[in-house]
Amino acid sequence: MNKENILKSSIAALFSFLTIGVLTLLTYKTEYGIFLIASFGSTMVLLYGYPESPFAQPKNIFFGHLLTALVGVLCLLFIPLPNYILIPLAAGLGVGLMILFNVTHPPAGGNPIIVIIGGVSFDYLLSPIITGSIVILVFGVILNRFILKKNYPK
Repeated sequence: MNKENILKSSIAALFSFLTIGVLTLLTYKTEYGIFLIASFGSTMVLLYGYPESPFAQPKNIFFGHLLTALVGVLCLLFIPLPNYILIPLAAGLGVGLMILFNVTHPPAGGNPIIVIIGGVSFDYLLSPIITGSIVILVFGVILNRFILKKNYPK
């Protein structure tokens, strides 16, 4: 371990704590709805640890989460199959569409699983997916562009 790695990991840990903390507070201490999903935790790894990665760019974070969650909701509502078939079908479609539309964000690959197991509706796309992704991206731009002075987004 060198000084640079310790600093990088400390900053990533702090901003992950702050970002997930805000999403958690919004979820549990307001009446505005849910802002938090498990795959957002994985987004922190890319956004704060490897912001230069194409997978950590705002377009990929926002549209990757939105697209895969939408696929999950559409499959859940319109494809009458048992979950043990529906979940892998939706996950595969979501991954394939992220790659096709060049919005690949690996953490978003789990969104169809979350959506189907949770049995959510179209409202889920607004909150937590859209609103949560926007909060995440605001924190990402603040840290990477304004505090660390990185060329983010690329």
